[in-house]
Amino acid sequence: MLETALTAFTTFFAVIGPIDSAVLLATLTPNATRAERRAISLKAVAIATLIVLVFALFGQPILNQLGVSLPALQVAGGIILLMIALEMTLSKRPSPARLSAKESEEAENKAEHHAEITVFPLATPLLAGPGAMTSAIVLAASTKGDPKLLVAVILAILAVMLVTLVFLLLAQEIHHVIGVTARKVVVRVFGVLLAAIAVQSIFNGLSATHIFR
Repeated sequence: MLETALTAFTTFFAVIGPIDSAVLLATLTPNATRAERRAISLKAVAIATLIVLVFALFGQPILNQLGVSLPALQVAGGIILLMIALEMTLSKRPSPARLSAKESEEAENKAEHHAEITVFPLATPLLAGPGAMTSAIVLAASTKGDPKLLVAVILAILAVMLVTLVFLLLAQEIHHVIGVTARKVVVRVFGVLLAAIAVQSIFNGLSATHIFR
């Protein structure tokens, strides 16, 4: 159970990126008061948590209806996570796959004209993006219906979201204190860990198929 919880925590911390999200929040809300930024953070984390939990709890039943097996999901999810991990580790940008240039410009314009940026880009795709959704389904499916392991995954999700909320509430302070180099180091360290988890997921999926038996 502890191993499952640690794996899930590391995975979600890597794909969600609390530090990057906090820096982006500070960037998008330079003129916001502390109370306004707190309200945005609470709503965004609540929405993102709900989205990820829905994928963790109901993702596999939906896939079962579609005829998608657990090994196929593990391989597909592992490949997606590996792509994210490689970009985190090798990219010159300080953050993993986040927003394209067009999306960033759109987000900035939205922030300038609308005080409410809770849903886009903060809650999704930054906090509850494709990586977090895929991770939730893969990790929940890997528990194979074991209630204790599923609880461990859910607790890991809640723990990462709680950490993310703390970072978002301290967004302005983090933006001033932490430097670009420190952000790059954190991102790359978790990128390597995420890559290892992704490869293991691919190995587990392949070993469970009849082809590799």
